[in-house]
Amino acid sequence: MTSRTVKDDSYEAVMQRRNEILADALGLDYSRFADGPLAFDYEGMMQETGYSLDEVRSIQRETGVGDTPLLELRNVTRLVRQLAPAGKGARIFIKDEAANPSGSFKARRAALSVYQAEKQGYEGVIAATSGNYGAAVASQACMRGLKCIIVQELFDSRMVGQPEIMEKGRKCEAYGAEVVQLTVGPELFYVNLKLLEDTGFFNASLYTPYGIAGIETLGYELAEQVRKRCGRAPDMVVVTHAGGGNVTGTARGLRKAGCAGTRVVGASVDLSGLHMASDEDFNRKSFTTGHTGFGVPFATWPDRADVPRNAARALRYLDRYVLVEQGEVFYITEVLAALEGLERGPAGNTSLAAAVSLAQELDEDQVLVVQETEYTGAGKHPTAQLTFARENGVEVRRGDPDENEPGECIVIPETPGQIKAREFSLDRMRRSLIRNAVQQSGMEEVGQREVSFLCEETSQDRDFVLKVLEELDVPVIS
Repeated sequence: MTSRTVKDDSYEAVMQRRNEILADALGLDYSRFADGPLAFDYEGMMQETGYSLDEVRSIQRETGVGDTPLLELRNVTRLVRQLAPAGKGARIFIKDEAANPSGSFKARRAALSVYQAEKQGYEGVIAATSGNYGAAVASQACMRGLKCIIVQELFDSRMVGQPEIMEKGRKCEAYGAEVVQLTVGPELFYVNLKLLEDTGFFNASLYTPYGIAGIETLGYELAEQVRKRCGRAPDMVVVTHAGGGNVTGTARGLRKAGCAGTRVVGASVDLSGLHMASDEDFNRKSFTTGHTGFGVPFATWPDRADVPRNAARALRYLDRYVLVEQGEVFYITEVLAALEGLERGPAGNTSLAAAVSLAQELDEDQVLVVQETEYTGAGKHPTAQLTFARENGVEVRRGDPDENEPGECIVIPETPGQIKAREFSLDRMRRSLIRNAVQQSGMEEVGQREVSFLCEETSQDRDFVLKVLEELDVPVIS
């Protein structure tokens, strides 16, 4: 009788097979770019996609992705100028990414990932996401005739699910995807790995070079449209910051379009004090993405992702990082609908809330672009979100948004003049990235290659990096 080897599917065993599973599920050998335990060739990894920007645009157009309209918010701009000092108040535009097939900019990253999966002969694709990316992957897989599985964190231990995530799950199912819904916790990554191994499907992760290259077209296209409309490059582009892919891809596209002077500002909802992996906190947050629970950890240690090396590395590109409060985003969502006739979801409106404040710093002849909108639906609407907050013991009231307390109280402004962008220190985040990079690599001393890599990672000079390493008592060898 022939004995049969039984595969060990325990959590520990699957985690030990992580790199092997991910390599098989992507067809990309990340070890080729490694330069020791800390540094790696980032640009070499990005070039490994093998597609030029024009080729990516052509691939996206095959499935109706991209070429979305740039809309001027004339009434919102007029409101901002009433609040701003004389001569201030930039023209505000939004890139209406809700016009993409799945209703968000993430169709751009999904289009290239699913195309690559088809090209390499995979039967299907898998993505672990509770956000708009799931619908984007499901939509693109449907168009290209591939199977699709989306893995979501949806429930707390009471099996209570968030309305926004349930909305996105319904959208994935409408496109024919199988949706695997989990409770919050470490099982998300385990289940994702197991499914990749068992099915042999393509890992359509948010954080591959394909996913980021797909967003580059957004930054490039935005620059083209602003130049055509305004005769100049945008002065500021505000990007909702979560896992870092939106910032990274948009900024890279802007650079490829020659927008060297355009300031890239990240904006997140302040959910300080709420832990994203906490069962208790999970349903006390009213935003499933675009908040500090993703924005800060992923910026300061990108490689916590479901790929060996994350292609989304926000601190290479951010010029500034600001926070807005939950109530301000709900308020500006209604302002956009009431003043401009555009009802859009909360993710892009996070940047728009920040833009209302930031535009008041710029001159009237300058141009500020909010680089995305997203579709809205029953689960994304402020009514559903605020009702859910109340059901979970969160107070909702009007007043001063500075009194907002994540998980306890959502304060909706009484006037637009109360909206403000609050600075979050990039230097603090850069220091955290350097500390995390050294700790995670296990290096007790670093060489010149590591110093140069950390300069690239933080977009800072050698003096800054060397000073932080000295503060951390990490020797630098020649």
